[in-house]
Amino acid sequence: MNIQPKQPSARATPDRFTGSVWVDSIAAPQEDGQRMIVAKVRFSPGARTAWHSHARGQTLHVTEGVALMQSRAGEIIEVHPGQTIYTPAGEEHWHGATPDDFMEHLAMLEQGDDPTSTTTWLEHVTDDEYRRPPAACSPEPPAAKQTD
Repeated sequence: MNIQPKQPSARATPDRFTGSVWVDSIAAPQEDGQRMIVAKVRFSPGARTAWHSHARGQTLHVTEGVALMQSRAGEIIEVHPGQTIYTPAGEEHWHGATPDDFMEHLAMLEQGDDPTSTTTWLEHVTDDEYRRPPAACSPEPPAAKQTD
């Protein structure tokens, strides 16, 4: 067993993100053959990733706020705390916070055969793309029924 020291929060680079985004590494490969990468990513209101894809796909689990996410040919969707989204390998997508709220998610993915190809970063999401209205909101838990 090996306890890993906490790494400092790192500000995400503006060539890959719009707005203020902070990343905390949770897990990274420790020995040959391991591939798991996990990070806690915090977005300020309006902040978002650039378009990108992952060699082995990506799982995002929203922990706080409301996320906006979109695949290249799809509609923008809202993702709420406790919901998890999987994006398949090679699918171009972006994710970020709503214009009015902070958002935090756990990002989980496997390192590619060549670590430099794990994520392919593309162009920034334009303001017009970001401002498109989301599809119907992801379902919220049903309201409790009142009894008389």
